[in-house]
Amino acid sequence: MPPESVIPIASQVTSKRFAARLALFYGTLFGLIGTHLPFFPVWLKAVGIDSSWIGIINAVPSVTRFTILPLVTGLAERRQSLRAALIVTAFATAMGFSLIGTGHEPLLVFIAYAATACLWTPMVPLTDAYALRGVARFGLNYGPLRLWGSAAFVVGALVCGVLVDFIAALHLIWVIAAVGGLGALASLGLQRLDNPRTASAARSHEGALLRDPGFLAMIVSAALIQGSHAAYYTFASISWQATGLGGVTIAGLWAIGVVAEIVVFAVSPRLTLQPSSLVVIGGLVALARWLITAQEPSVTALSVVQLAHGFTYGLTQVGTMGLLVRHVPAHSMARGQGYFAACSGIISSTASILSGVIYARYGDRVYYLMGAMALSGAVVMWLARDRIRKEIVPPF
Repeated sequence: MPPESVIPIASQVTSKRFAARLALFYGTLFGLIGTHLPFFPVWLKAVGIDSSWIGIINAVPSVTRFTILPLVTGLAERRQSLRAALIVTAFATAMGFSLIGTGHEPLLVFIAYAATACLWTPMVPLTDAYALRGVARFGLNYGPLRLWGSAAFVVGALVCGVLVDFIAALHLIWVIAAVGGLGALASLGLQRLDNPRTASAARSHEGALLRDPGFLAMIVSAALIQGSHAAYYTFASISWQATGLGGVTIAGLWAIGVVAEIVVFAVSPRLTLQPSSLVVIGGLVALARWLITAQEPSVTALSVVQLAHGFTYGLTQVGTMGLLVRHVPAHSMARGQGYFAACSGIISSTASILSGVIYARYGDRVYYLMGAMALSGAVVMWLARDRIRKEIVPPF
């Protein structure tokens, strides 16, 4: 990436404007996730939905990642309209969560949540594709941009954690919907980017990525490691609440993990290891994390274990984005992100559904399955590392 001193002043201004607006949007996007991930299952339980249904409902976003999501990202790429796609999906998401809050029957919640997820789940890969185009265009680093999303996740989780001790849990859905509304407003400020290639050039590469063994190994490995968080995302808050922990403590445990993630994103420009090595490390740390979590550790031990999230999620994400920006042409970035999200969706939805069944019978021992997934992801990346290193493409 070119040093700032050789970038024209006008470009520096444009670059800083792009970074600031993207950081704000990342903040609202992950602020929504920060309120949703820890406390949406708590809301589901508060309105009388049982554990099996909770597992099924929480699997919906993962299912849309390998069904609807690739269609949305592919359409956005063909029309060369990442910004417009983000605006549409942001407004649809805010409206969808408002609709979810009006129903308490499992089937009705499932249907409304499924409809919302169809346009909500594409937002992260679309935003990452938009961000990576900016990274290539302006010579920026992904980690410092992405950390604002993680910071907002912490704020969202802490705010919800405080609120859950003062308001009925069945009102938490309106907090989630309100954060979605902020994201819709922030989407309007996203900056337009020049298109790197024509639409016809992009279409000519539509199937190339799926014929690339290196790319396939890359997304399968990352999906296995990230998918190993399924039980944590779905049942951690419920499990901790069952042991007597309050909302603030639960939010604090989530926040510890994400603060560690923020630190990793902040220092990522200084990391000298190959992206593939970062993913392998993330998978091995995830294995250790889930093995310890399966032992139902004390809140003090959990606080320490939560620091591993900086590696299991943060380092894996930095490594994966580093691989994608090196491996996928800019004009195919949305499609590449879509394929990655689809692969993650298949693995995460399966893991979420299995987690619901296993958790209902065995509780926290479900984390043994998560550990096996993380180890598998690390092994796949390790075996494919040499092939991936050889297949590097120019950004434009």
